[in-house]
Amino acid sequence: MRRFMKSTCLLLVLSVLSACASSVPPNRLGDYVALQSPSSNTVLTFPDQRPIKAGLVVIPDTADPQAAPSLPDEALRRLADTLQQEIERVLPVKIQQALPAEGIRPVHPGGDMGQFAELGRKHGLDYLAVVIVSSTEQEYPIYLFLGWTTHMQPGFRRDNWSLLEFALLDVKNGKIVAQAEARGWATLDSPSAPGIDQWYPVIYLRPQDPERRFWPPTYEGAPNTLRVVSANDAAKRLTSKLQSTWSEQ
Repeated sequence: MRRFMKSTCLLLVLSVLSACASSVPPNRLGDYVALQSPSSNTVLTFPDQRPIKAGLVVIPDTADPQAAPSLPDEALRRLADTLQQEIERVLPVKIQQALPAEGIRPVHPGGDMGQFAELGRKHGLDYLAVVIVSSTEQEYPIYLFLGWTTHMQPGFRRDNWSLLEFALLDVKNGKIVAQAEARGWATLDSPSAPGIDQWYPVIYLRPQDPERRFWPPTYEGAPNTLRVVSANDAAKRLTSKLQSTWSEQ
């Protein structure tokens, strides 16, 4: 009876987490720039002159009270490199340079386009490709199976939901000419006690993808690896969304 109650509670927790996955973490782009359309839609209204020369600004956002820690600096640089290549591949945009996000801050409510206009003027750019990177985490106790046996051991599951919000800004005229977002979700399972390193800790993508597994290089760095896997999944979804929408137009 006790095990049944534990299993039932776990299923309820997972159901709630699945339902929340589409709205967690909360959208952050509107605290940086004034949105001109619902954030759930993708808007592409590119000017006639192409390719558009733009700077890339990747902003790790941790201002929300429920935000998870930011990606490590090296992981953030690799993500920026990937985003630059993918944006140039699927959109008529040429990234001139990656720009530091220092000094760019959320302003609630309504955002502040002026800080991006100043950044553009400083580097001689009329367009900026801005990507807001945010995530939320939750950890809760579970039982972990050892290998393919029925033996279980107490452990913890940490879910990370990542959100990448993209906006191509015409900073000269103060408007958004392209906007999209994508979410990623990954899970880290860890034992409460050492001794089963051959199986755990392990990370896999959600939902419904338990076969794509990632083993962190270190136990201590597993949470950071989780955030990287989740953010990279969101980046792939963002690329696919931008490519699909642009192809349709």
